[in-house]
Formats: sequence, C-alpha cells, structure tokens
Amino acid sequence: MQFLLAFIVAAPVIGAVAALLPAPPGLRGRTPQQAVLRHGVIVTGTVLIAAIVLALGFDRDHPSKMQATTDISWIPALHVRIHLGTDGISLPLLVLTALLTFLCALYSCFKPPAGPSPKAFVALVLLLESGTLATFAALDLVLFFLAFEMVLIPMYFLIARWGGAERTAAAWKFIVYTVLGSVVMLLGILLIGVKSGTLDMVALATDNGRDLTHTTQVIAVLAIAIGLAVKTPMWPLHSWLPDAHTAAPTAGSVLLAGVMLKMGTYGFVRIALPIAPEGMHAFAPYLAAFGVVGIIYGSLACLSLARRGNKGDLKRLIAYSSVGHMGFVLLGIASMTPTGVNGALFANIAHGLITGLLFFLVGALKDRYGTADLDTLAGATGAALYGRAPRLGGLVAFAAVASLGLPGLAGFWGEMLTMFGAFDPARGLSRPAFLTFMSLAALGTLLTAAYLLLVVRRVCMGSAPQTTPDAGDAQESREPRQPQPAPAEPPAAAAAPAPGSSRHAEGHENRHADGHGPKGIQDVQEIKGSQEIQDVQGYELATWSPLVALTVLAGLWPAALLGLTDPAVQKLLAGGKA
Repeated sequence: MQFLLAFIVAAPVIGAVAALLPAPPGLRGRTPQQAVLRHGVIVTGTVLIAAIVLALGFDRDHPSKMQATTDISWIPALHVRIHLGTDGISLPLLVLTALLTFLCALYSCFKPPAGPSPKAFVALVLLLESGTLATFAALDLVLFFLAFEMVLIPMYFLIARWGGAERTAAAWKFIVYTVLGSVVMLLGILLIGVKSGTLDMVALATDNGRDLTHTTQVIAVLAIAIGLAVKTPMWPLHSWLPDAHTAAPTAGSVLLAGVMLKMGTYGFVRIALPIAPEGMHAFAPYLAAFGVVGIIYGSLACLSLARRGNKGDLKRLIAYSSVGHMGFVLLGIASMTPTGVNGALFANIAHGLITGLLFFLVGALKDRYGTADLDTLAGATGAALYGRAPRLGGLVAFAAVASLGLPGLAGFWGEMLTMFGAFDPARGLSRPAFLTFMSLAALGTLLTAAYLLLVVRRVCMGSAPQTTPDAGDAQESREPRQPQPAPAEPPAAAAAPAPGSSRHAEGHENRHADGHGPKGIQDVQEIKGSQEIQDVQGYELATWSPLVALTVLAGLWPAALLGLTDPAVQKLLAGGKA
C-alpha cells in the first residue's frame, strides 16, 4: 500500500510516453490509431484497478489518518518533498478521477474524436490524469501547485486541436484565466512557506495557523482563493468555462467538469480551511455570497438558453449549470462547519458523476444529429427521444432529474447538507447573512428544476410543429366582413365540389401545397418518423452504466461516502486533532 498511491500517480505519465512510441505486436489493432486508443484503455484501466485496490485496502476505521504515504526529498535547498498520501477527503476524488478517465478512454476507443493523431490525444489524456491524481494526493504545497498547473497544457491542446467551432479562442481564454489565477495563488503559497518555515501540508494543518499572523492569513487566503476560484469556477471568474465546454470534445468536457473543477474546491478544503482558518473566516461570507450569486446566475442563464428561439447550445447550458452546482459547494465550504464541508465534498463527487454522464449523453446526441443546438434538437424534426431512441431518452431524463437533486439520487444529499451548513454556520459568522444565502440557494434549486425539466420536455418529447395561416387567410381575417346580399337562388351544386370529385382533390392539394393545414402536419410527422436514429449502443452502455449505478448507489447509501469524509473533516476543522 505504501507504493500503490505513487504508482497510481506515476503510471499515467509512463503510459503517456509509451503512447508516443510504436505499439508492441500484442497491442496492434487493425490500424495504428486503434492500437494507441487501445493502449489508452489498458493504461487507464490499470490505474482504475489500482485505485480500487487502494480503496479496498484503505483503513476505514481511521479515515482521518493519511495512508499510503510516500515522502521523498526532492529539492532540499527549497525544502520541497515528493510527499503523497490520501485520507477520507481525497480518496473518493482519486477513485472518481481514475474512473472517469478510464470511461473517457473506453468511449474514445469506439468513437475517436475528430482531429490530429490519436497518439497525441491519448498521451494528453494520460498526462491530464496524472496531474489531477497528483493534485489530490499531494501533501507538499509546491508539489500541489505544480500538479495543479500540470493539467493546464493537456486540456489546452485537447480543446485547441480536437475541439469544435471557435476552439482556438476558447482554449486561449481557458489558459489565460487559469494561468493568471495560478500566478496569484503561487504568491499566497510562497507567503505561507516563508512565514511558517515549512511547505508540508500535514504539519501546517496540524499547526492550524498558529505560526501565521492574522494579516498573513488574510493575505494568503485572498491570493490562494483567487487561483482556486478561477478553477472552481466561481462567479464572476467563470466566463472561460462555457466557451471551453462548448468547444471541447466529449472526453475533454467530461474530464473538465468531472475532475478538473474539483481541484479548486479541494484546494479550499485542503489548504485554506486548516492552514489559514482566520483568513478563511474573514472571507467566508464573501465566498458564500459569490457562491449563491453563481447559483442564481447559472440557473437564470440556463433558463434563457433553454427557451425556444434563443439558439441555446446544450453543452453550454450544462456548463452554466456547473457554475450553479459548484456554488453549492462553495456555500458549504464557506459555512466552515462539518455539515457544510461534508455536503460540499459529497456534492463534488455527485457533480462529477452526474455532469460526466450528461456530457457523455450530449456528445452522443451531437454525434447523431450533428449539433447540440436546443432549437434544432427540439424542433419539428428534432429529437423526440422517447419515441425514437427510448433508452437514450430515458438516460437523458435520468441524468437531468439527478442533476436537479431528486431525493434518492446522488445530487440530493450534497445540496441539502450544504444548505444545512449555511443554516447554522461556524461561530463568529453572521447567521442572518447565511440564512439569506441559504434561502437564495433554495430558490436556486427551484430554478434548476425548472430549466432541467424544460430541457427534458424539449429534447425527449420534441416540439409540436407550428402551423401558420396562409397569407390570404390572414389578410381575410384582418378585413371586416361585409354583409352579402342573399342569393336569389340556391347555389349550384357545382359551386361546392363533392368530396370525392377531382375539383375537390385539386383544391385540397393547392390549399396545402405549402405544408400548412392538416396535410402539412401529416407531412411533418412523416418526416419525423423517417429520420430514425440509433439508440444506445453497446460501448455507450458499457461507458455510461457505471455512472448511472454510482449515482443511484450514492443517493440510496450516502453513508458510504460520508463515513469516509466526516472523520477527516472533523480533524481538519479541529486543527489536526482527531
């Protein structure tokens, strides 16, 4: 177990280098592209198995204790060490990262993204996995920062080279925002290291800020929080996220939402809360306020995108929904209570599972229809998934109701616990302010339900075709009716052709030649019925089923996750005292 965590972090880097080399004979597929994609599945699968073994061997009786540790001197002059370890806070994130990366590799093996060489794609995905795993396992502040930055370059190239429209601008926006935030965060980390004399996160958490003055803690938390808030992302530093998600390939969107956003909130829990509690206490109300604004803002943006005629992109909508969901995480952290922080950690995992599934499903819709535009998907010849691809429609509806926080699914517990934490915040925090934040967050849950149910109705049920009257009919309806003289004699029978006559048939054809009226509706329905799409394929079922199962399991058995996080959170908030 001592070296298992180090293997989990290092194996993807070795696999990334191997992906750039010629494939050995045993791994060669029908094409070189297939061989390297299969290599990605094998490496990520091996890492996932190792992560599961680590979880099974984890001492659940002492989840607050750092386990599977590695501590090696790296840069003695700067007192930087390769210090790795995991506890009940980081273990679920390690397993989630390994799972989502494996599922992305498996999905890409059957549905390779359009773009340059698959070798580079696989290598970048593996490098991204290694950086994310190292971030969650690092126990040295400089090592944490380096791992935190390591993921930026792979994600930049995944967006810029394998993304969709406007991918270059989205990739540049992503890299500029995150790098600028990271520079400020580095200043805060160095300030802590200089003032405390150590970069060891375990020792700093145990000291609980006693060697740092109040001013030092406030400045350090401000600097570190800016970098973490960009990665979370927190309103108003979120604007890079919708563009990045819209342009990113399916695997990039899943990893960005599923694991990369968690790096920011994890940093708040692992660094800001235990190392500089006074600084965190000073900024907690502002962090909660920004989180709640993100909840309302993200929900309103999603409602706007979901409305008919607004040309809302479904990937962009889910990106804005992530701003709202991560707002709940920030609210729970800002409460500085065990209930709120546990809820934030639970919401992290739930968001990774549910939003990862949502981006997989949107990617499948885009592959089938060539677009993620809601108006196209919900138009007269749009999705109507319940009737045309019922299993795919059912999965979309399941992911949507899970995301809105339906009781019994994973999305419910995190949001509920974060609001409970805001109901009774830590001592010294303004309870009236946090009650206001809690009320606004509750309003956000209603708005979230509104836009997600609207998306389900439009995408899964489709839209009724719109009929418009003929121009002549419209003109006639606007003109006042003039009284007509009574006819001198009954109209001839020829004036009203019989239903079966040729004149009636000819008039009927002319009346509906433009597609209006009953025959136009029938034609539209025939067009819709003729555009058959594939339902869920075997490889898609294999990719998505684990996310569905874990979403249900976490909703029905939340103690499995809370039993890991709660003792570790209690120790963290108590200054390293179990």
